[in-house]
Amino acid sequence: MTDLEVERILDAMGLQLPSPAAPVAAYLPVVIAGGLAYVSGQLPFVGGKLVTGQLGADVTIEAGTAAAQACGLMILAQLKAALGTLARVERVVKLNAFVTSTPDFTDQPKVVNGASELLAAVFGDAGRHARSAVGVPALPLGAAVEIDAIVAVGPA
Repeated sequence: MTDLEVERILDAMGLQLPSPAAPVAAYLPVVIAGGLAYVSGQLPFVGGKLVTGQLGADVTIEAGTAAAQACGLMILAQLKAALGTLARVERVVKLNAFVTSTPDFTDQPKVVNGASELLAAVFGDAGRHARSAVGVPALPLGAAVEIDAIVAVGPA
């Protein structure tokens, strides 16, 4: 999958890659080791603004799904910055997703589908992955969603 092909897919979806976000603490956005890229947790920026709030309280499932999709876009942006090209992505292996939720909210998997469906649309079967979708009481900066990824990568 070339960068141009990824851009065409995203354009057809009405999306574009954001600029990769700088870390908000003492960590690297991506670490590459043993043929895997470990992408640190990415927060959802929509229209340049962080999506904050709590699912089950002040954030709808639709807004949460869009936030998860924004995390997926940021994962792609971080991978492109670290790898030089998304053509090196061989497979999305695993997503770990955290959704700020009320104790009675149980639709975290529906929310995280925003990222999962994006990656499958971009990479086809190679974008289908194992996944966790966990409800948490709070995330950094009040984010509604945070997602990290493990991605198999080919040589430069």
